[in-house]
Amino acid sequence: MNLPSLSDIEAAAEVVYREFPPTPQYRWGLLSERLGADCWVKHENHTPVGAFKIRGGLTYFDRLRQRDELPKEVISATRGNHGQSVGWAARAHGVRCTIVVPHGNSVEKNAAMRALGVQLIEHGSDFQEAREHAMQLAAERQAHMVPSFHKDLLRGVSTYWWEFFNAVPQLDVVYVPIGQGSGACSAVAAKQALGHRARIVGVVSQHATTYADSIAAGRVVEAPVTTLLADGMACRVADAEALAILAPALDHVVKVTDDEVASAMRAIFADTHNVAEGAGAAAFAAAMQEKDRLGGQTVGLSLSGGNVDSATFARVLLS
Repeated sequence: MNLPSLSDIEAAAEVVYREFPPTPQYRWGLLSERLGADCWVKHENHTPVGAFKIRGGLTYFDRLRQRDELPKEVISATRGNHGQSVGWAARAHGVRCTIVVPHGNSVEKNAAMRALGVQLIEHGSDFQEAREHAMQLAAERQAHMVPSFHKDLLRGVSTYWWEFFNAVPQLDVVYVPIGQGSGACSAVAAKQALGHRARIVGVVSQHATTYADSIAAGRVVEAPVTTLLADGMACRVADAEALAILAPALDHVVKVTDDEVASAMRAIFADTHNVAEGAGAAAFAAAMQEKDRLGGQTVGLSLSGGNVDSATFARVLLS
């Protein structure tokens, strides 16, 4: 897959900004004290769906519109944020939308998708089983299957890293969580498009290691998913196209435990009063794991989403 060029990303930004302005990035003093380095946070929790994914949905549907290929119905699978992105864009274009989630998915993410007019179906024990069922439904209904990783999603998602790198050109290293791969690949795309010097560190859950294992092996390696907190990173099978982009581009990959993610969620709330979901706090958890090597550097973190169930967040804060 060819990564988006600078002109591709700039054109995608025009599409995104019809719905909302650039999200902020701040240097947080207390987080910087914890980390022992200048700590900048890109607040993708401040989009209209509380996560970065909406950017990709907007550009994906805009490209369908440009090609006069808008379908009557779209189907996709998600743990929540991708589903909200697809639901938002489908509603904007008058397209019916069905989303498949695994059983036990986030109650509040499910509610948010339904509020966007999504028909929600619960199927399977994890994302991969939900995804396979969604593909089957799409074939049966002759509906358009929206993938979790695609070049037209990547163009939109790349706009958030383009914003970040432009706003903080002095970044030395950035940490980005890896779910299905669009967020991390978009960081690579924006870095290359701008010629930015920052090193990119991928972050996976210690309890969902397919991308770390696949990068190490040089091929897609399936890995079990046991994370109870970082549902946005709960991927069992790496995407081959995403892997091909990430393997040569990432400086390295850090694995974070649920306990480390919970600690990062508490720190982010205490220091910034922003709510981070598990995947949204993973970048800070990884930076804290590596804090001894970060002194004197400018560190960029993606707070990729804030969509955590209230009950879960309460347990994290009180633990």
